[in-house]
Amino acid sequence: MRVSVIGGGTVGAGEKHYEQAKQVGELLAERDHTVVCGGRGGVMEAVCKGASEAGGRSIGILPGADRSAANPFVTMAIATGLGNARNALVVLNGDGAIAIDGATGTLSEISHALDFGRPVAGLDTHEIRGVEALETPAEAVSYVEAHA
Repeated sequence: MRVSVIGGGTVGAGEKHYEQAKQVGELLAERDHTVVCGGRGGVMEAVCKGASEAGGRSIGILPGADRSAANPFVTMAIATGLGNARNALVVLNGDGAIAIDGATGTLSEISHALDFGRPVAGLDTHEIRGVEALETPAEAVSYVEAHA
């Protein structure tokens, strides 16, 4: 299964959200899932790092035209040249989504995920209908597995 992990390019609450994202990446890799993300820094880098360290795979769907702009832990970088319009592609290519922290870009990805009928688990993110607010990375991964 592919799981989109969405969140801020800079980690709002610092170490807590970085560690949450890294744990999500590790869990997804251990369960043989592929991470799909925006391929840049913050939550995206942390989830790719966790997946990489656990022997997993990640796909980074980048806003720009340069694949080398991906964080160093992305397994496969996809350049789009679409800017934030690539947000729809990030969640369309996952069977479910896990949102961690984030601002308006994450909110747009959540909206797209819900429009595409994807289950969305949330860790310290926007509280909106359709997002299952959970406490731990393990709960988030299990939720997406059960509902995708």
